[in-house]
Amino acid sequence: MRILYRLLIFFTQGITLVLALVNPKLKKFVTGRHHLWRTLETFFPQTAPVVWFHCASLGEFEQGRPVIEAFRKQFPAHKILLTFFSPSGYEVRKNYDGADFVSYIPWDAPAACARFLDLIKPSAAFLVKYEFWPNLLFALAARNIPVVSISGIFRPSQHFFSWYGGFFRQALRTVDYFFVQNEESKKLLNQIGIHKVVISGDTRFDRVQAIVQLQDELELAKRFKGDDKVMVIGSCWPDDMDVLAPFIHEQKNRLKFIVAPHELSEDGLEKLEKQISGPQVRYSRANSVNEIERYQVLIIDNIGLLARLYRYGEFAFVGGAFGDGLHNILEAAGYGIPVFFGNRNYDKFQEAHDLINRGGAFAVADYTELKMRYQTVSEPENYVLACEVCRSYVEQNQGATEKIMAYCRNLLTT
Repeated sequence: MRILYRLLIFFTQGITLVLALVNPKLKKFVTGRHHLWRTLETFFPQTAPVVWFHCASLGEFEQGRPVIEAFRKQFPAHKILLTFFSPSGYEVRKNYDGADFVSYIPWDAPAACARFLDLIKPSAAFLVKYEFWPNLLFALAARNIPVVSISGIFRPSQHFFSWYGGFFRQALRTVDYFFVQNEESKKLLNQIGIHKVVISGDTRFDRVQAIVQLQDELELAKRFKGDDKVMVIGSCWPDDMDVLAPFIHEQKNRLKFIVAPHELSEDGLEKLEKQISGPQVRYSRANSVNEIERYQVLIIDNIGLLARLYRYGEFAFVGGAFGDGLHNILEAAGYGIPVFFGNRNYDKFQEAHDLINRGGAFAVADYTELKMRYQTVSEPENYVLACEVCRSYVEQNQGATEKIMAYCRNLLTT
């Protein structure tokens, strides 16, 4: 299996190089690694101790971020390396000031892994959620570098628990400690002989609560809202807008909308503007218009504001569930507002199931069901209940970061 895995990595690299010629995202994936070793060698080796945090993409970064920032405060003498596998994480967070160095991770080939670790020499490695590359894990174990998995979540369908998964189970057993999100994950790991596991919960709850407590106002969004009710539409894709566009049209003069699309290409923004029939303005142009409060739709055409924009909503719709997967609904729930999303792809998200069962979130199939659910939750008693469910759910699930940091203090001071 180890030989087959190496061949798979080799052929995947080759296929990626070819597809990058026609796929913009894969092109960034390839070109971003062109100068990987040169850029790493400008920063490493370090005389200060280095800790390494690795995330697959942007969503995993949001789970790792509370730990990174807590680590920075607790261990200021350490340098922090942050790596990403995907350009959707790296391109957005390559200038993140919570880390001393941000980079791509090399391909999971034995020689590349050895070169990478021999160069950065980390005191410890923190892998966020799903990132378990076998050759990398074996290389870490060979160098006796402690490895900690944070905010992990495991399911029976994953290859670690399949009949052919022996090689991957072997790699997984090299991890020193697992902080997992739920009881099922712990049981699955126990079943394959891994017992250094604790249920810590999801670190995103800590991040969301910190943002809520900042009370960080966005004056332009505040002026747009005025005294009106607002639905904040976060990380929406074209499939989401097919459902939302007629709803926005119907709600003219009754509800305003802040729309944050997932993709910010000019073509995508222009298509979005054509779908929306009401008075609309882009965030980047809003300061130049008179009486912004008279517009019905504010389109967010820059990155990094969404988590703060939910503050101005009475309702939220979070995108992605009609396609590849639901985006972060905790950012909206933290402000204590009901959350809507598509009903096709949210099964992997525990918070979606929890909030649906409690009455704070609503999965909808189409425009008709969105309209019906919205009318129902808008009833005063239903609305108050949904708001309280969301707010209390986030508040009650705090503390994952501190559990991980307690382990870190013991790991790095003994």
